[in-house]
Amino acid sequence: MWAILGLVLLADAIDVIDGTITNIAAPTIARELNGGESLIKWVGPAYMLAMGVLLLIGGRLGDKFGQRKLFLIGMGGFTLASAVIGFSPDPGLLIAARVAQGAFGALLIPQGMAIMTKAFDREMLAKAFGLFGPVLGISSVGGPVLAGFIINADLFGLSWRPIFLANIFLGIIGMIIAVRILPRDDDADRSTVVDGWGSGLLSVAMFGLLYGLIEGSTNGWHAFSVIAVVVGLLFFGAFAYRQRTAEHPLIKPSLLKNRGFTSGMVVGLVAFAASTGLFFVLSLFIQEGLHASPRDASLGLVPLTVGLIGASFAAMGGLVTKLGRKLVFIGLGVSIVGCGWVLALVKFSGTDLSLWALAPAFIVIGVGTGLCFTTIPTVALGDAKPDEAGSASGSLGSIQQLASAIGSAAVTSVFFMAATSGFAHAMEVTLIVVLAATALSLPFVVLMPRKAPSEPSE
Repeated sequence: MWAILGLVLLADAIDVIDGTITNIAAPTIARELNGGESLIKWVGPAYMLAMGVLLLIGGRLGDKFGQRKLFLIGMGGFTLASAVIGFSPDPGLLIAARVAQGAFGALLIPQGMAIMTKAFDREMLAKAFGLFGPVLGISSVGGPVLAGFIINADLFGLSWRPIFLANIFLGIIGMIIAVRILPRDDDADRSTVVDGWGSGLLSVAMFGLLYGLIEGSTNGWHAFSVIAVVVGLLFFGAFAYRQRTAEHPLIKPSLLKNRGFTSGMVVGLVAFAASTGLFFVLSLFIQEGLHASPRDASLGLVPLTVGLIGASFAAMGGLVTKLGRKLVFIGLGVSIVGCGWVLALVKFSGTDLSLWALAPAFIVIGVGTGLCFTTIPTVALGDAKPDEAGSASGSLGSIQQLASAIGSAAVTSVFFMAATSGFAHAMEVTLIVVLAATALSLPFVVLMPRKAPSEPSE
C-alpha cells in the first residue's frame, strides 16, 4: 500500500513540477531557441490547455479500460514527451511536445486517486490524503527553485534542458514500479461511455481562444486572430449546449443548475487565471525588468510560495470548515492587498527594486492565493449531492487547469503589450488588470455555498 502511495505521489509531484518550472525557465528557453514573446506565452499554456481539456475524460477512460493500463500509458507518454522537449531544436516541436506532455498527464493523474480509492481502506486513505498537501506543496516550491539552479549551473552545457530530461529517469523508474505493484484491471467497465464530442468541442474552443489571444497580442489584431477568438467562443457555446443535451455529458446537467457550484466555478476561473498569470509575469518582471538570474528569480519567488503553502495548510487544517465562503472573501481580499502593495512599490521605485523589498508583499500575495486555491474548490462542493461529487471534483480540476492556461496567456499578453513603455509600466498595468479581475469576482462569492461539505470524502 505504501509503495502504491509513493508511486501516485511521484506522478502527481512530476505533474506539479512540470506545470510550474516554466515560470522560471521560459525566458531562457525563448532566448536559446529564438522563440521570442510567442514562445514565452505558449510554453506554459500549451501544457495546461491539454491537461485541462482532457482531465475530464481521463478518469472515464480509466473506468472503461482500467486504471492500471491508463496509468502506464500516461506515464510512458509523459516520459517520451519530456524527452522530446529536452532535445527540441526549435520552438514548434517544443510546444507540440508540451501539448503531448499535458495530454498524457491528463491520462495519468486521475488514475492514481481511483486506484487508491479501490485498494486502500478508510484509515490508509486518510493517511494518504494527509500526505498530498505537503508533497505537492514542496513540489510547487522546489520545482521552480531547482529549475533556477539547474539553468544557472548549465550542466554539461545543456542550460535548461536537464529540467525536462530528468523526467526520463523518473518516468522509467515509475513505470517499472507500476508494472510490479499496481493491481490488475479486472473490474474495468467497457460499457462506460466517454463523451468524445464534448471533449472535442471544448478542445477547439480553448485552442481558438488561446491562439487568438496570444497571436493577436504578439503580432497584432489581424482578421485571423479575431476569427480564432470568435470561433473559440462559438465552440464553447456548442460545448455548453452539448453538456445540456448529451446522454452521458462530461459535466452532469444538475451541476450546471446548481447556483452554488456554478458560482464557485466562476470565482475559481477568475482567481486561478489571475493568480497563475500574475505568478508568471512576476517571474518575467524579476528576470527581464530587474535583471535577476534564473536562480535569483526562483529564490525571489520563494516568499510567495511559502505564504501559499502555509495558508493552504491553515485552510485545510480547519479554517475552511469553520468559515466556509467567508474564507474565500478573506483570501481574495488578502490577494488584493498584496497586489496593491507590489503596485505601490513598482510605482514608487520602478525597476530599482530589490528582491528583499518585494518579499513581504509576495508573502501576502501567497497567503491570499493559498486561502483561495484550497478553499474555492472545497466550498463549491458544499451543495453537491454525493452522486455528483466525482463529476464536480473533475470539473473543478479541469477549470483550474484551463483557467491557468487562460490566465498565463492573457496576463502575459497584457504585460508584453504594455512593455513597449518599459517593464515598470508593464508591471503596473498588469497589476491593475489583476486587481480589477479579482474585485469583479467578489460578488459571485455571495452565491457560493455557505459551508464546505461536512464529509470531504464525498
